[in-house]
This record gives sequence, structure tokens and C-alpha cells, in this order.
Amino acid sequence: MPLTITAAVLNTAPGKLELEELVLDDPGPDEVLIDVHYSGLCRSDLHEIEGAWPATCPTLLGHEASGVVRRVGDRVRTLRPGDHVVTCLSIYCGECRFCLSGRMTLCPRRGSLGSRTQPVLVNARGQSVHPTARLGAFAEAMVVHEHSAVRIPDNMPLAAASVLGCAVVTGLSSVFRSARVRPGSTVAVLGCGGIGIAAIQGARLAGAREIIAIDAVEARLIDAVKFGATATVHAGQVDTVAAVRELTEGGVDYSFEAVGLAATVEQAFAMLGPGGTATVVGLVPDSQPISIRASELFLLEKRLQGALMGSNQFPTDIPGYVRYYEQGRLNLDDMLSTTVSLDRINEGFELMKSGGGTRVVASIRSES
Repeated sequence: MPLTITAAVLNTAPGKLELEELVLDDPGPDEVLIDVHYSGLCRSDLHEIEGAWPATCPTLLGHEASGVVRRVGDRVRTLRPGDHVVTCLSIYCGECRFCLSGRMTLCPRRGSLGSRTQPVLVNARGQSVHPTARLGAFAEAMVVHEHSAVRIPDNMPLAAASVLGCAVVTGLSSVFRSARVRPGSTVAVLGCGGIGIAAIQGARLAGAREIIAIDAVEARLIDAVKFGATATVHAGQVDTVAAVRELTEGGVDYSFEAVGLAATVEQAFAMLGPGGTATVVGLVPDSQPISIRASELFLLEKRLQGALMGSNQFPTDIPGYVRYYEQGRLNLDDMLSTTVSLDRINEGFELMKSGGGTRVVASIRSES
């Protein structure tokens, strides 16, 4: 039977999220019904709220969630009722040449997976409500394709687990899979929000010798040191590129852009030493052209690359990151800077805009 759920819906963009009741359809053969416990607030959600990125309104945002499976479809094989899970927006088919070669984030079928003959969400006006990334986590429950979720141990705290599905898997996997940071190398991370902090922790786990955190907010730089940064650069107060070059005697081996601006992409490339690799993780709008010194691509063998969610393989990556957490080597608890209730979710986004903390998380329902 379809469920009536409370959800925070974006009806106009730019706009605010509004609490309303929606009807959630039953899971199809390849889908699972998940009771949502926590959902992280991501800057990509904010982009849609503010109208910087196009939104299909009415839409249900939220893609970084943790919860418990309530029901599964007839063809579901990887999950069962009672499983604790984390959702991830990099849905995959598992059969194409990209999936079979380990490049699941490039799956060409991800846009069609989860397509349905009838809407998964309907509001009181009879309108279909679009679930972002076929997830829609700012709600009491969600129906998603089984390849959008992965099981985690039952004893993993669901609050800490919620940030695994976007910020952490993107930041860590960009270090491990996209850039493949080597032990003893030097790293710079531009932007110390959730993804940047995860990248700093990934660089530490990878054995980087120097990890330089760069941000315009002093409080974030202080936090970055707690998570593993060995040095900080206050953007806007000094020449960022010059400061990094001085700290590393010529430039870093790896840089990670986690801001989403053309200017910081250019800085990430400029601060590389010979043979260095700059990885762009932030969502840079197409309206912002990027300018680099092309001669450095061949004379200095620098590389500029993109990474969609860190080129992750989340069905195996996320359980591995849980093990790091269980071993005390990955600090997720301190990444949860603020927790807000679903009816205060707009306040959570205001906190994000002010640059406070690492990750704001919405508490949808208490853990059992």
C-alpha cells in the first residue's frame, strides 16, 4: 500500500523548502522502500534552492541519506528488510563496459535506471514530485533502485553514516581512485567543506607527507588541522598559489578543487609542481570558462582532470570506509557540525551559506 509521508519540498526555485504530505508509491520489482533516519545537506541541494542549477519543481531534494530498509521488490537481491543502508546518487547498471571495468560513475544507463510507469511521489494537488537523483531524501521514507543503496553494519551509527554517501565517498575516492595519491607526496585541498575535509582525511590515510588546507573561512582552517592538514593557507589574505609553492618548495604533487569555481580550478592547476595532478571535484558552472597555461601540460607534464563523485565504486568503497571509521582512522563524528530537525531544514541551509561547520545533517527520525 502507498504511504503518506512528510517531506520538505522545493515548489519554486529560487525558494524555500516547504513541509507537506506526499503519497509515496510502493516499490517496484527492482526497488526498495527505505525509512530515512538522517540526510546530509549538500551544496548541490543549495544550488537548486537558490536557482543556480535548474530544478524540476516541485522537487524533493536530498541524496546523502542513511536509513533502514522496510520492503524490497521481487527482483531485489542485494538488500532485504531490516538492512541498514546508505544511499548514493551514482546509480549503476552493473552490466555495461564502464561498470564492468570499474568506472561505475560513467555508467551510460544511470539516467534510465529507476524509470517508472507512474510517479513515485505525488502531492496533495495530484502533481508528480520529482525526487532528485531518483532519491529524494528530505522525507520520512524513500523508494529507490537497489543500485542506489548499499548495506552497512547494523552497529554503525546512522547519523555518522549519512555523510558517507556523498561528501565522504566523493572526497576519499577522489584521493584513492581518481588521483591515486602516493605515500610521501604533497597535497593541497582547496575548499574545506564536507568534501574537502574528506579529501584531507583521505590524503592522510594515503600517507601524504604534507597536506595543505586552503579556505577563506578561518574556522574551517582550524577544523582542517584537526582532520589531518599539516599547514593552512587563508585564501583572500595571501596569494594562495605563491603560499603553496613556498610551503612545498615549488608546488604540490596533487591538488583537489572542492569549491566549484573557475578561479579555484585555475589556482589548483597553477600550484602544481612538475608532473603534478589537479583533480576538480567541485561543480563548476559551464558559464565559467577556465584558463590555464597550456604549455605547462607538456613542458611540465601537469595534468588537469575531473572526477564525478571521486570516480567511486560505492558498493565496495563505502563498506571499506565504514571499517576505517570502526578502526578510529576516519573521523566522521566531528564532521557532523550541526543537526537540525526536518522542520528546521531551511535554517540548516542558512548555516551552510554562512560557512559554519563541516556538514549540516537533518534528523528525520530517531535511531531505534
